[in-house]
Amino acid sequence: MVLAIAESERVRGTTSPNPPVGCVILDRSGKAVGFGGTQPPGGPHAEIMALKEAGTKAQGGTAVVTLEPCSHYGRTPPCTEALIEAGIKHVIHAISDPNPEAAGGVAVLNEAGVTVESGLMRHEVSQGPLRAWLHYARTGRPHVTWKYAASLDGRIAARDGTSQWISSEASRKEVHDMRAKLDAIIVGTNTVKKDDPALTARDADGMPLPHQPLPVVVGMSDLPDGAKLQHTALHLRTHDPDEVLSALAERGVVDVVLEGGPTVAGAFWRARRIDRVLAYIAPALLGDGPAAVLDVGVSTITDAVRLTVEDVTMSGPDLRISAVPQN
Repeated sequence: MVLAIAESERVRGTTSPNPPVGCVILDRSGKAVGFGGTQPPGGPHAEIMALKEAGTKAQGGTAVVTLEPCSHYGRTPPCTEALIEAGIKHVIHAISDPNPEAAGGVAVLNEAGVTVESGLMRHEVSQGPLRAWLHYARTGRPHVTWKYAASLDGRIAARDGTSQWISSEASRKEVHDMRAKLDAIIVGTNTVKKDDPALTARDADGMPLPHQPLPVVVGMSDLPDGAKLQHTALHLRTHDPDEVLSALAERGVVDVVLEGGPTVAGAFWRARRIDRVLAYIAPALLGDGPAAVLDVGVSTITDAVRLTVEDVTMSGPDLRISAVPQN
């Protein structure tokens, strides 16, 4: 399953609105003989890719897959059918498919004499490569991660507005690697006016990475002439987070990072449309300057937005914190 998760992570960002599933085929002796990840929409699913690599070695073997194999005809035939035809005798999956149209794979496999085990490394898969898609399948909305970099005293820029660079080179590399696995990045018009971002995913040499997220600008104002995003971004003229997410869902966007300034972040918090926080805290003090977020709809301490910390680790000299709202 660790190898299947790696396959899932490898294709993340290229499969939406389909889930980035990973699959490993084991032969009769338990040796890994086939690896596969879901291809872009319209292409083969993970099980098909792994079975193709395994060939006849799949006969009598085991399929280890991050998500329950689908049992319906969509753009491609059911994966359950392919597993049965290949002679797979055992299937192990981490998570049952929450999509009613695709669910039911276990029953189909059992009926064909294939034994099935469910739940292996469920937490690692649900909090890893399939996190955003599972949220999308459950709510119909893209999963939103609010990412920001701040000083130890919570400032995202100095008093004069300068902000490059609060976070370290290591943190910035992490962010670009993350962007390369996203469907979209959201900023507000103020960020475009102040920073003129490109919102691209680049390598250490500044070259574009193979997969690029959709840049999205939110706000009523026109973008400045000559702005990097003037002709490349999806400009949604609204301040309503639900309208933004609805428009993105219609485009098949599943995994979104919010990189906008404090005003946009505040609007998404007030709408309770932030599903995860990824904070890079630099060991520096600025003393003054803009805060990371404004007006989250809290007027008294009892109304504070409480979060559960999932992970704390170092990113170069910076502290990286991943947290999710408690409600």
